[in-house]
Parts: sequence; C-alpha cells; structure tokens
Amino acid sequence: MADNGSDDTKDQISPSLEIVNNDSSADELAREVEETLTLSQRHKFWETQPVGQFKDLRDTTLPEGVIEPPTPISEVKQEPYNLPGPYEWVTCDMGSEETCAEVYNLLTNNYVEDDENMFRFNYSKEFLRWALHPPGYYKSWHIGVRVKTSKKLVAFITGIPAKIRVRSDVVSMAEVNFLCVHKKLRSKRLAPVMIKEVTRRVHLENIWQAAYTAGVVLPTPITSCQYWHRSLNPKKLIDVGFSRLGPRMTMSRTLKLYKLPDSTVTPGFRKMELRDVPAVTRLVRTYLLQFVVAPDLDERDVEHWILPKEGVVDSFVIESPETHEITDFCSFYTLPSSILGHPTHSTLKAAYSYYNVATKTPLLQLMNDALIVAKQKDFDVFNALDLMHNETFLKELKYGPGDGKLHYYLYNYRLKHILRPSELGLVLL
Repeated sequence: MADNGSDDTKDQISPSLEIVNNDSSADELAREVEETLTLSQRHKFWETQPVGQFKDLRDTTLPEGVIEPPTPISEVKQEPYNLPGPYEWVTCDMGSEETCAEVYNLLTNNYVEDDENMFRFNYSKEFLRWALHPPGYYKSWHIGVRVKTSKKLVAFITGIPAKIRVRSDVVSMAEVNFLCVHKKLRSKRLAPVMIKEVTRRVHLENIWQAAYTAGVVLPTPITSCQYWHRSLNPKKLIDVGFSRLGPRMTMSRTLKLYKLPDSTVTPGFRKMELRDVPAVTRLVRTYLLQFVVAPDLDERDVEHWILPKEGVVDSFVIESPETHEITDFCSFYTLPSSILGHPTHSTLKAAYSYYNVATKTPLLQLMNDALIVAKQKDFDVFNALDLMHNETFLKELKYGPGDGKLHYYLYNYRLKHILRPSELGLVLL
C-alpha cells in the first residue's frame, strides 16, 4: 500500500497553464501508462504486490475484485519488518503535542515539493490530527521510524480505516498517506519496508484492501486526475512564481479577470452547523452513488470530515428560505504550501475542493460562491481535481490546468477498466 507522499511532485501544486486534453478516453490513458513503462521505470517492488499489473491491462478475462484472498490472521507476520540497524519503529501518538510537532516538522521540511523546489506542502498540526483521527482509527497505523541513538524522527507513514464502495460492493479499506522519508535517508530504501509494515498492521485488523494516491505512475492507476488552479490573489501568485502573467496580459487586466463579487449570490448560503449533519449525509450519500469508486459515508463520518473545523475544513450549505430544507452544500480543505527562498512571502494559502453536491442550485453558481468565501478568507488559490462533476465548472470559473497528474490506486483490488476521472467520487487528502 503506497504513498501519497515522497513521489508526488508538482502534480498537486503546479501553476503552469499548458493545454490539457480532458477528453482522454480510458483506452488512451491505458496506452499512455504502457508507453511510460521504459526499462528504467520497472517497479520491482510493485511487481511483487497484489495490484493491477501493466502487463494485464489488455486482459479482459481477469475477474474484477479481490486479487488475493485474505489469509487467517494467525498467519499474518506478528513481528515488525526489519529496519536497517541504526533505526527503530515507533507508533506515533498524534494526540501528543510533542509527537504531533515532530511529525509536523518532518513533513514540513521533507514532504511533497514541486519539480523546481519552489513550494512544499505545509500540513498544519490541526490538519494532521483531523486527517488521522477519523471514527474508528487505529493508533498502530500511525507509524514512525526513529534513529535509535538520538531518537530523531526520520520517516513516517499512516493508514486510516475507510469504507469504500466499488460499484455495488462496500469494501473495508485502509487509506494510506503521508509516506515521508527524511531527505538525507532517501538512498536507504526505507519506503518499501514502510509500505510492507503498514500493510502488515492493516492485515492484523483483518483489512486486506487499500486506496492511495501518488504523483508518479506505479502499477496500475485506477484513474489519473488533473489538478486545476483558480487564482484568488493573482498578484501574489505571479510574484512568487506560482503562475505567470499571460501573453499580452497586464497586471491590471489580470486582476480584473480574476475579480470576484464581494458576497455570495445564492439565497440561503450559510456555514454548515452540527444540526445539518443528517441532511448533508443524505445529500452526499445519494450523490456519491453515481460514481464507480466512492466513499460510503455515514453521519459520524460526515460530522468528522465535513463539519467545519477552523483552519482545516470549510463547509457551507444552502438552506431554502421557503422550506428550510438543505438542498446543496460545498466544502474545501486548507492545505498551505511553504514558499521556499522568497524574500517577502513564506506561505501560499491554498483551498482544495472537497465534496460538493448541487441539487437545486446550479453547480457553477455553488462553486462560484465557494470561490467568493475562499477569497473572503484570504486564500491565494483554489485548487480542484477534475473528478466527480468538477470538469463542468473548471473552465467557466477561470481555473487553469496544472502540469501534472494525481494517480489513484487500489491495493489488492482489480478494476477491469481504467476509469475516467468523472467516474471517481473519492478525494484523498
């Protein structure tokens, strides 16, 4: 079960506005994956794992579903995998202020960077606690590696439990994330051992499937999504090199192009509250049924993941002024990036589109209101993947495509065909 981490690059934070063909069919995507498989890109580790293999892409006789059946828990390796001599495993208690600070510092200094080393994800401590403490989480799945002598934390990987629906089957899975190895230890081949160790701990809880993302092509994506970026503070984005002034564009014309209204336009638009959880749960459950792969969320999940949390996740509902029914909602999470080596700016404040459901309000209007509240909250940029129905509003709302992809994977579960991004209903943090 792999990473959302050390291999992701500018896919998630890139500004450049190249033209992207969003009409790629699943067949074209499959061909693209095969073409990238040069000899130097063979994935020795992944070729030993129960994941879709590139060689099987054209084999329609293979059954969809579980690749390897579960083994009895008693046969799962009971002891942790061996680490190189100077290192030891630790379980990271993210409820501890000291441990959370150590994890934060490791990620802040060593996690995902863009190709030009200009930006690096800067997950806040509050965000990490939210991301790693969903209902029913296992502390044993928050795994660290320390130097035995100094006790310095030098690597990290996590899993959280999730119910993921694939077509009509609801499958218990782990969502694996935050694989991060200290820059000075990248040659030590720690990542495969860490992936095997989190897999072992997940198996001990009788869970045999997982979902994860990466910015690189591994065997084999279930789909590949494009990141799109909507400027909210174009002057700053251009100043720090996140985006460039378009050809024949002046700064004043650019500011005018991206200007938003001062207030939201939809009647009944307000911040989500605890009392809205049942209504939002009904909306999101009905909406997600349209997609081939999507989370199966109950009220406890919605309360945890979607109810607003200051500086972490923002959610808004539309309450009908006449009937007081909750008809629509939108949400985004906060994931800033550190700006590396800039004389005046140190942080890029980014909002990431999360789950959005429009039933009575046009999705375009709902997402424009989301942009307006993000601008009011001083975000610099609003990012969105082209999954779910997002593609229908991206160009219209002046998003520009990034220059990389975010690839989605399932562990020990095969899909017969690569999905279009619009068939995916899952957002991984």
